[in-house]
Amino acid sequence: MDTAAYQAFTTELTRRADADGRFRGLVALGSMAARDYPPDDFSDHDFFVIAWPGHAETLRHERGWLPRAEDVALVFRETAHGLKVVYRDGHLLEFAVFDLEELSFARVNRYRVLLDKGGVTERMDARARDTTVELQRTAPDDAWLFGQWLTQVLVGMGRHARGEGLSGRARLDEAVRLFCLLLARHVPAPQASLLDGLDPVRRVERVYPETGGELSRALEGDSPALARTLLRLAERELSHVPAFPRDGVAAVRARLEALHR
Repeated sequence: MDTAAYQAFTTELTRRADADGRFRGLVALGSMAARDYPPDDFSDHDFFVIAWPGHAETLRHERGWLPRAEDVALVFRETAHGLKVVYRDGHLLEFAVFDLEELSFARVNRYRVLLDKGGVTERMDARARDTTVELQRTAPDDAWLFGQWLTQVLVGMGRHARGEGLSGRARLDEAVRLFCLLLARHVPAPQASLLDGLDPVRRVERVYPETGGELSRALEGDSPALARTLLRLAERELSHVPAFPRDGVAAVRARLEALHR
């Protein structure tokens, strides 16, 4: 969906919500919010619907309030509050329907209130603050992150060597996620505000072009090459961190070399 079509969809969605008496508010999320970065040709529509009391479940089941409802190819309930919709042209909607009190279940970072008929902006601002506090309170320490990262690499390569390629790659994918968490925590970057506190892999290539590019290319290759890249990048980018496990990294590198002689 190009930029003009994307904006037209957002405008029509907002118009329909405003005209429907069941809607208390509409909140754009992620790239739809156009905060820090605009949507592009690959962006989906990600949003919250805030319903007046008694209407949330009805809106989760109905499709008529969506723009181009006749072009919907797939709808499924992802969570108690959230749904995904795919149109015939491949455009994706990811949204949740809450009443105002149910917003307490949501985690929020980038957002823009498109429609507020009572208390929505205030509640979203509060949820954003609470999300930040929750993430800080529950964030694991560096020793745990490094330990998990390194053992995921080790177990992933052991399973790969055993012939469990799918399981091994899943472990290495988790190691990539943990590495990105550590990178964001310890390596400053001019565009660090573009990173996503809820998904550490998002926009890493943009914020860290060299490291992110190397990691992205490694992900296109085989598992042994990815494991070696993870170890090399961690030593280059994160060895200054006091909790960096030098001896552990050396042990895992030796194990990888033994597995692939």
